[in-house]
Amino acid sequence: MAIVRHKQPLLRRLMMMAVDHVRQAFASLGELWRNPLASLMTLAVLGVSLALPSCFHVLLKNAEVVEGSWQTSSQISLYLRKDLPEQSILDLQQRILLYPEVDSVTYLSRDDALREFREISGFGDALDYLDSNPLPPVLNVIPDLRWQSPEGAAELLGKLNNEDGVEQGKLDLQWLTRLQGIMNLLRHTITGIAVLLLSAVLLIVGNTLRLNILNQRSEIEVLKLVGATDAFIHRPFLYTGIWFGIIGGMLAWWLTEVMVIWSEGVVKELAGLYDSSFQLVGMGVIDGLNLILLGALLGLIASWFSVHRHIRDIEPS
Repeated sequence: MAIVRHKQPLLRRLMMMAVDHVRQAFASLGELWRNPLASLMTLAVLGVSLALPSCFHVLLKNAEVVEGSWQTSSQISLYLRKDLPEQSILDLQQRILLYPEVDSVTYLSRDDALREFREISGFGDALDYLDSNPLPPVLNVIPDLRWQSPEGAAELLGKLNNEDGVEQGKLDLQWLTRLQGIMNLLRHTITGIAVLLLSAVLLIVGNTLRLNILNQRSEIEVLKLVGATDAFIHRPFLYTGIWFGIIGGMLAWWLTEVMVIWSEGVVKELAGLYDSSFQLVGMGVIDGLNLILLGALLGLIASWFSVHRHIRDIEPS
């Protein structure tokens, strides 16, 4: 009599496969506590290794906030003719606002300029002896974000100098170039350090799983003898690597927030010396979740290479 085998529906097979993956994932999490001291030490090293580039990321993010607040460093001051009528100045202001390279234009009249100079110069009594106001009207132009680079601001300055009524345009290109150079150096340095530290995470996870595989060599040989597939043998180790990455990422997130809170008072005190209301920005939920996902991805990559390299060499004798 022929035996009739009923093929299970596709949906049922997918559900069984998902249940099996969930079971093995939680079983591999439990395996971490078979050697709690070694697992905790590995997680601590992973947390610190991920926290360092995370702290550098927070540093860069705050530096970019400061850079954005210093956008007046690319401000262009247009000194106009003293005899230019008020309406002509307002028309020029509206015309410059139509430039796609311009974000905003502020008009400073001659009287306002003299009043401001009197307040900040300390020569108020001396100014009273002047027969007339020597200061010209000024238009302060803030370039659009895409034109705040030294090259873009210089090009915009050339166009503005050609406007009727403009006697001179002034832009501190040297300071702007230095600011951009500092930010580029900071970005490149942080990127290089982050690559090195993330490479260390790969090596730590890979070496830890190599030791786990060697400790379970006899069990792996038995599984191969009874016909277990490679995927079945590899899966627990892959999930272990993912758990190392996830927990290490969570620990790194916590360490980064601790560093932000610890530094907040000093930063606030320093900002007060410059009459600034700057507040330190932390990781945030999105960055924190991205850090955990990055840790999981690094753990998966490291475990995949370690598992395929070492389990393949284990054959039952």
